[in-house]
Amino acid sequence: MQTPSQPGASGMPARPQADLALALIGNCGIAALVHDSARIVWCCLPRFDSTPVFDALLDSADGLPEEGAMTIELQGLARKVQRYEPNTAIVRTELWDDQGQGIEVTDFAPRFVNRDRVFRPAQLVRRVRPLQGRPRVRMTVKPRAQWGTAPVALTRGSHHLRFVLPDQVLRLNTSVPLTYVVDGTWFTLSRPVALLLGPDETLGGDVDDTAREFEELTASYWRHWTRRLAVPLEWQDAVIRAAITLKLCQFEETGAIVAAMTTSLPEAPNSGRNWDYRFCWLRDAFFVVRALNSLSEMGTMETYLGWLYEVVRGATTGHVQPLYGLGLEHALPESTVAHVAGYRGMGPVRVGNQAAEHFQHDVYGGIVLGAAQAFHDHRLLKRGDLHDFLALEAMGERAWVLHDQPDAGIWELRTRARVHTSSALMCWVACDRLARIARVLDQPERQKLWHARAATIRALILEQAWNPERQAFVESLGGRDLDASVLLMSEVGFLPPQDPRFISTVDAMERSLVDGNFMRRYEAADDFGKPETAFNICSFWRVDALARIGRYGQAREAFEALLAARNPVGLLSEDLAPATGELWGNFPQTYSMVGIINGATRLSAPWDTAV
Repeated sequence: MQTPSQPGASGMPARPQADLALALIGNCGIAALVHDSARIVWCCLPRFDSTPVFDALLDSADGLPEEGAMTIELQGLARKVQRYEPNTAIVRTELWDDQGQGIEVTDFAPRFVNRDRVFRPAQLVRRVRPLQGRPRVRMTVKPRAQWGTAPVALTRGSHHLRFVLPDQVLRLNTSVPLTYVVDGTWFTLSRPVALLLGPDETLGGDVDDTAREFEELTASYWRHWTRRLAVPLEWQDAVIRAAITLKLCQFEETGAIVAAMTTSLPEAPNSGRNWDYRFCWLRDAFFVVRALNSLSEMGTMETYLGWLYEVVRGATTGHVQPLYGLGLEHALPESTVAHVAGYRGMGPVRVGNQAAEHFQHDVYGGIVLGAAQAFHDHRLLKRGDLHDFLALEAMGERAWVLHDQPDAGIWELRTRARVHTSSALMCWVACDRLARIARVLDQPERQKLWHARAATIRALILEQAWNPERQAFVESLGGRDLDASVLLMSEVGFLPPQDPRFISTVDAMERSLVDGNFMRRYEAADDFGKPETAFNICSFWRVDALARIGRYGQAREAFEALLAARNPVGLLSEDLAPATGELWGNFPQTYSMVGIINGATRLSAPWDTAV
């Protein structure tokens, strides 16, 4: 049995096991995941949804390999600690050996204002310094091309290495002896060193000086950014970390916000529920906008709303897909990478997402609900106007036509279509919010029309989604199974939280869908059987519902349990196993991080109770 500090049969340290002890670094143009062993194990360049250049996370049947990673190892590793520099996107990993010798690895992607523009190069920076003693280290950089099917040519200059991939060339500028990096040689770290990996461009200054300056400027940028946030009194650090993570998940060039940075991390062990989440789901719009609004983070919100309106204006046939690419790409064909083993060997690895081809009728309400902010918020530079309203009315027309028609639903079922309650609910939302917008724009006839349509849909849901036997609103009209998405009824204003039917629905779900403090999506079997893990955003919906019906103590307990389930640096994935607390699913999940922000805002004591 090998420990992290013991060499394997070849004399090399044992590979660390893949897990979600990962920190996200990025600059709103690129991103990477840093394992707590100080390995960069996931990075897609030049965009979040590009083919990864570091893919070790998804080829980890036998632990995290060197191939497809950027590694820094400490000989005799006995202890490791990873943390973010407070209020920044800079991560520090300490590695200590069994003799008390240690190093610190600092990772970040540069982001700061230069000449009145945000400078965010497609570059990763690693700074390594000794903390104590004469630690022995080993550093390697081994990008892969096309999931390892294409060769990567290596050339070297006086102070840099060039990695020639079929579609791009990466340059490593470093103050580490190049021979040591190429050969993976152990050496004594006696002074700070730096590694800068990015485009094949000449570095203007000294490597160490540039890395230090970039870190100082990047830290200053993030600290100034977080100073502007409006945060609740309680759980401030958790909210700030969630806010920075949400910001990092925005592809700033277009304003799109991805659901997660990864593909194919399984929702549960060996479940086959492996999906590519590196795209933008429209149903996230309302929750993302609500979180950004509560934080007063107007810049991110405005660019995201801009992307959302591009989707609306591009829907010339009326049909809107459930998701799009970062650059509004429509075609996201799904395929599998058969030769890549997957996370801990749990394939398949999927690229693209078939859900883009689905008909999911809740998207129209998600769009209108998210975009409605622009008509009510006087802080925005670009307020919603009559032209925007007319564009949103096209979404409302689709919602009206489709509100009682079967679809794949919010959970994107691939082999079953029903009139899902959550889809009908969001069609009601589209009509209801259009009526409210019409009132703001002084369009009484349109207000009357949309109000009447909303009333018709509401009556249908109240009559057909209520199951007398279950004493609950159920997952589909005329159905009987419970579904956590019905909890959104109160959050979107469909029912007052004290309505006896809503309270009864919450109670029914407590009995059927809750494991401890965590909630599963639904109780019926789907294409892969019954869900095994809790879905984190559903757990946050539960927190909101409990708070709304007045069960604050229970809501706070559940919220605290969710915060305790975060990984050591404060991030959440999509799912978790209630029995073990282990995180599963794609990472970090935007929906889950938004849940932290919205939950803290809902539950926190007001500032005037403390100051």
